[in-house]
Amino acid sequence: MSEKAKVIVDGKEFELPVITGTENEKAIDIGKLRAESGGVITLDYGFKNTGSTTSSITFLDGEKGILRYRGYPIEQLAEKSEFLEVAYLLIYGDLPDKETYEKFKREISDSYFVHEDIKKIMDGFPSNAHPMGVLSSVATSLTAFYPASLDPNRSPEGVNLSIKRILAKMPTFAAWTYRRKLGRPIIYPDTAMDYCSNFLNMMFKMPGGRYEVDPVVANALDKLLILHADHEQNCSTSTVRITGSSRGSLYTSISAGINALWGPLHGGANMAVIEMLENIRMDGGDTKKWMDKAKDKDDPFRLMGFGHRVYKNFDPRARIIKKAADEVLEALGVQDPVLDIAKGLEEVALSDDYFVERKLYPNVDFYSGIIYRAMQIPVDMFTVIFALGRLPGWIAQWKEMRENGEPIGRPRQIYVGHTNRTYQPINER
Repeated sequence: MSEKAKVIVDGKEFELPVITGTENEKAIDIGKLRAESGGVITLDYGFKNTGSTTSSITFLDGEKGILRYRGYPIEQLAEKSEFLEVAYLLIYGDLPDKETYEKFKREISDSYFVHEDIKKIMDGFPSNAHPMGVLSSVATSLTAFYPASLDPNRSPEGVNLSIKRILAKMPTFAAWTYRRKLGRPIIYPDTAMDYCSNFLNMMFKMPGGRYEVDPVVANALDKLLILHADHEQNCSTSTVRITGSSRGSLYTSISAGINALWGPLHGGANMAVIEMLENIRMDGGDTKKWMDKAKDKDDPFRLMGFGHRVYKNFDPRARIIKKAADEVLEALGVQDPVLDIAKGLEEVALSDDYFVERKLYPNVDFYSGIIYRAMQIPVDMFTVIFALGRLPGWIAQWKEMRENGEPIGRPRQIYVGHTNRTYQPINER
């Protein structure tokens, strides 16, 4: 007999089915509650306790520190896989065999180049425009260059073409956004390079010069993109799904996700880490003083990049990227007082009883900020690279929602405004 939950409203009892996932997660299905109860709904600010869909893409257990893509532990994927291989896994459900993967990579590299008119669009933005605003705009512009993508009943082959195009072109968009902001000439993609090396080359190469991609840096970037590739129904992913539920195209849905990620409470977390470190440096760099402030509940200071709203034990991604951060700092030999402060904070947080007992460990945002800083990537580009990493997850979630035939998203509300009022002419108010 299937499990049921009971809700009693005004003395009336309603039975609701209990759904159990493959990892034994339970949810009360309230889909028919409003209709059967005469209008009763549930209220859940921020949807913290509400499942908006069923999904087979990512499993996350914050209490146990577990993150899996399509059943594969994040630790195994980060150690043994490549970003594009993980992208294929998320989007299509299984790891590709060698022949399929080589074909997929060729199709991506063949689509690196973008229409020359994209440069005209970028030229229309002020030089001080935030890179995320530019990125979301050029992502939407793909609907103009590929109008067939707007067809809500597009064939699977057409959808796959859109998927490969945006996966291929996003690094070009991101790198060009960076170079336009600095006033540097753009560098065209190199189809002979792998995904991350091509991106770094477009970011940092100077015309007429030679840029050697550091394999340690490219490997660290590849790991970062894997770790950010999907994270269940977070703010930006939910935005992508709800935009797509209106039968919005892949490109417009991705653009919506970019804008949601832009917010400082979401994708801007690693930016906040660097800003905090800069403030500590300007104050003299006394890490003990600031860690003591973090312990003081009456002090408004909050330690950025430590702990996580989902992971209550530890962030499994942080353990992986800590090693990559150490390797990058050693390989680049960076002398930076801000990074020295970061290492000091890390040392205290990993050994001080206050932080250990409360599980306030450095999270993935802490270490990603350190890596980007060491690579001399400006702070306002951090979220752009986050978007590049999250792209496969957004695509996979949009594709799953579309294939499941999910209805248009339409949350309800509880009205708390004025009751019925009579209109008064303006001269009588």
